[in-house]
Amino acid sequence: MKSARDFQGIYIHREPVDMRKAINGLSEIVQMASMGDLMGPNLFVFCGKRRHSIKVIYFDKSGFALWQKRLEKSRFPWPRKLTQEVVTLTPEQFEWL
Repeated sequence: MKSARDFQGIYIHREPVDMRKAINGLSEIVQMASMGDLMGPNLFVFCGKRRHSIKVIYFDKSGFALWQKRLEKSRFPWPRKLTQEVVTLTPEQFEWL
């Protein structure tokens, strides 16, 4: 994966998603939630209900890429007290995840 600094926007879908979803299902969420330009230089970040795993999708020059990380003993910090559906992150905040 490229560095987070290589992307113009980094967007978190705040509500938990079904982590069985792959690129097509997550792309639908991006479009339905108006998270940003799906084919632009953006990262779209999703987390499951238990916050043990995240998935990130982005479009590179040849197609979509999906990155997943699962924690074995801890949970990802997640913006749960905010009311908006989509949260924008800086590259530094993304790297903190």
